Amino acid sequence: MDMSTLLNPDAVRSLGSITSKKRLLQTLGEIAHSVYGIDARHAVEALQERESLGPTGVGHGLALPHARIDGLDQVVGVFLRLDKPQEYASVDKIPVDLVFALFAPRNAGVEHLKALAYVSRTLRNPETCKKLRANDDPAKLFELLSSKEATRAA
Repeated sequence: MDMSTLLNPDAVRSLGSITSKKRLLQTLGEIAHSVYGIDARHAVEALQERESLGPTGVGHGLALPHARIDGLDQVVGVFLRLDKPQEYASVDKIPVDLVFALFAPRNAGVEHLKALAYVSRTLRNPETCKKLRANDDPAKLFELLSSKEATRAA
C-alpha cells in the first residue's frame, strides 16, 4: 500500500480552528465531496454512524474517523491538521489536531482494514507527527505523509 493511492494531495488541508466535532466531520465530508465526488451528506452521516459505535480518537492528538460509502471503488482519505486542537472524546481525552479520515467502498472488506492499519502505522511515528504539527503548508504535509520515513512502522 502507498499513501499516494489513498490520499489525493488536494485532500490535505491545514485549518485554523474547528468549532466542534460535528463541524469537523462536516468539513471532512465537504472535502471528500470536492476532491473525490463523494456525497457530502452521506459521508457525514456515515462518519457519525461510525462514531456512534465508539470514538475514533486513538490518542496522542490523533483521530482516524472512517466510514463505508456506497459507490466508491477504492479506499480514499482526507487529512486535516488543526491549528487549534478539537475535543473529540479520544481514548486519552486529549483533543485532536491531526485527523486522517478514510472512506471505503461498502464492500471493501480487508482493503479497508489494511488502509486503517497503514494510516495508523504512519501516524504512530512520533517524529512524523512532530513534523506534521510543525508545518501548515498542505503540499509539505502531503510530502511528509508520503515519505518512506513516515510510513515505516514505529
